Amino acid sequence: METQGLVSMTDEALLRWIVMGDTARQPAVVMLHGGPGLPDYLGDVASMVADLAPVYRYDQRGTGQSLWQGSHSFARHVDDLVELLDAWDVPKAVLIGHSYGTDLASRFCLRHADRVAATLLMCGPFVGDWRTGDRAERGRRMSAVQQERLRELEKLPHRTEEQEVELLTLAWFTDHADPERGWHWAAQGARRRRPVNWSMNGELGKEGRADPLDEHLAELRACLPARAELLGGTDDPRPAPALEALALRLALPLTMIEGAGHEPWLEQPEVVRTHLRRFVRNTLGA
Repeated sequence: METQGLVSMTDEALLRWIVMGDTARQPAVVMLHGGPGLPDYLGDVASMVADLAPVYRYDQRGTGQSLWQGSHSFARHVDDLVELLDAWDVPKAVLIGHSYGTDLASRFCLRHADRVAATLLMCGPFVGDWRTGDRAERGRRMSAVQQERLRELEKLPHRTEEQEVELLTLAWFTDHADPERGWHWAAQGARRRRPVNWSMNGELGKEGRADPLDEHLAELRACLPARAELLGGTDDPRPAPALEALALRLALPLTMIEGAGHEPWLEQPEVVRTHLRRFVRNTLGA
């Protein structure tokens, strides 16, 4: 059973949220989707553990049904999560972040460690010069024609609906271990995870480069909850050594799922389900 609603932020932005499970149970799980600039897409992941604890998700401001226009910052996104937890009457949450959501979860821990019961960082955050390896691997997974077409679409000042779908499919299919199924999943996502808030993506990307999480890892290590883990896919185009380096610097356990890319629940759903359920159960029993 799902319940959903809207919460008004202090700056009058309205954020749409969804919860699955019994909201009387504590602590609650909060899932933080990636992007930045995409609406929530973690419904299938939430359903894996919603019988163990209530699972909240939300569309980050300016995405999906959280209609809003304005500037974006990590500080504002962290504040949004604080205000949502207050509105949900959740004093302490189990944060499960994916991709950009791992960066958001980490920055939330830096400012509000007392509100975090546990955290699972899935497919991120990445440290060091991981982008060079990521670009090289994506190039290897694409044909020359596909690479040229992607460059053409990226240069267009305005894109039609079909051009936008084509661009996103080309950009996303290399996230997966299996290129054929990856194309199918990317094409689905290109139509469902829309519209992309490119302004948000650009603003947070610029801030992330100016103030990289890499520079806060010693502080993050000190404020992470006792139960914190990293989870990744061996076939994510983002280089595994970047996650391994993060695990060492944060002294966290890292699990790499064989045969899985950047969205491991699609290619290895049972493995992800088992891992998430163990993590949530262990947190609830702590």
